[in-house]
Amino acid sequence: MTTLTRPPSMFSTLTASLAVFRLKWRSSFVLALRSLWLHKLRAGLSVLGIVIGTAAVIILMGFGKGSMEDALEDIRRQGTTNIIVKSDKPPDDPTAQRTSWVANYGLTWDDYERCSLIESVVGMVPMRTFPQQVRHIDRVVMSARVVATTEDYAAINHFDMAVGRFLVDGEDQHDEGDDQRSRNVIVLGARVAEELFPFEQAVGQSVVVKNEQYVVVGVIKPRTPRGVSTNGQATEDFDNDVYIPLYTCKLRFGQRVIIREGGSRRGEQVELHQIILTVADIDHVRSTGEAVRAVLSRYHQKQDWKVEVPLDKLEAAERERDRFNVLLAIIGSISLVVGGIGIMNIMLATVTERTREIGIRRALGAKRRDITMQFIIEAVVQTSIGGMLGTTLGVAVVIMLPWLCLWLFRSKLPANLDLWSIVWSLVVAVVVGVLFGWYPARRASRLDPIEALRHN
Repeated sequence: MTTLTRPPSMFSTLTASLAVFRLKWRSSFVLALRSLWLHKLRAGLSVLGIVIGTAAVIILMGFGKGSMEDALEDIRRQGTTNIIVKSDKPPDDPTAQRTSWVANYGLTWDDYERCSLIESVVGMVPMRTFPQQVRHIDRVVMSARVVATTEDYAAINHFDMAVGRFLVDGEDQHDEGDDQRSRNVIVLGARVAEELFPFEQAVGQSVVVKNEQYVVVGVIKPRTPRGVSTNGQATEDFDNDVYIPLYTCKLRFGQRVIIREGGSRRGEQVELHQIILTVADIDHVRSTGEAVRAVLSRYHQKQDWKVEVPLDKLEAAERERDRFNVLLAIIGSISLVVGGIGIMNIMLATVTERTREIGIRRALGAKRRDITMQFIIEAVVQTSIGGMLGTTLGVAVVIMLPWLCLWLFRSKLPANLDLWSIVWSLVVAVVVGVLFGWYPARRASRLDPIEALRHN
């Protein structure tokens, strides 16, 4: 009596194939780890290239993105719905006869009134700025920047007060503000306050500016300098500023200001150094900027003004950030490729050393794909271990270095840990392992078993 056997089903066949594949992969993985452990120093040196490359990608992207985001945030603080109009001293005309050492240029109060008539403008902040010596008893800040403005200046620049208050407007008709009463009050930037009052509370103390005493009513928290000029200096360093009411400045300093620098003196007569306009709708910012340019061009015979639109600067900076991030990723990936070349070099030497082992495995029935898989797994294991160690190192540097700079040097080092840089570096590390391990693996699998057994 014959027994009929049912043919194996497709599911059972697939399950058996998967089990065989897992067994072969596990054995190849164990052999790869054993081979690497037998040559610890050589494997460690080859892994070191991947560690450095992976860490370089994360560190470059972290600090690069941090710096770019810091610059973007600085532009955002200027306001995407703001327009900044500045007085700009024109170059001296060598053909013109100079009759006065006092330069007369820039924006006027008439310009302020004309700009206020533009329909889309909903807010305006005027200001005057000039360097001046600030003194408290025997402590002196030689080149602080006096900023005469109104209470709205703090809101536009998003100031955070360390202590005290900024300039204030009157709360009602019986309580006029600092500007209306032309009070001798002053708000100090962080660096000025630290130099004048290193061991005591600044609020309530008095400082002297141009032989006039001012009562300190507030100190602003430290701020990152805004912008960089052509000579590498910050164009607007808030920590070096002191703020007084605009009308107080007009009474105490007048229209003409004498500036002493480097043993020489110069004079300037500028009614307003800057006007910040706030537009109701972001869609009207550029058209309002063109309207301001048209108004100023009509009433100024010389180009002694300039108009800046932070929205344009923000969009340009965002485009620059994207290009910068791509460049950093490419530079970091080059480090990974260099590490991959080192692994490929080690793997080729390993194939030569293990020729007899390969011959024995082929003689015992191992197929070419088994040999290929073993060597590819060895390369991928090295790059994976290097990628994980490099990721740990890179993340630690990005997190710890800004903290150390702040603790040791009291200097802010912008950093922003980028998740995509971590993913990118790990993926590239594994891909590098596969690509640079494939050729040595293929070379090993194509060895003739008989010639490999004869190899000494």
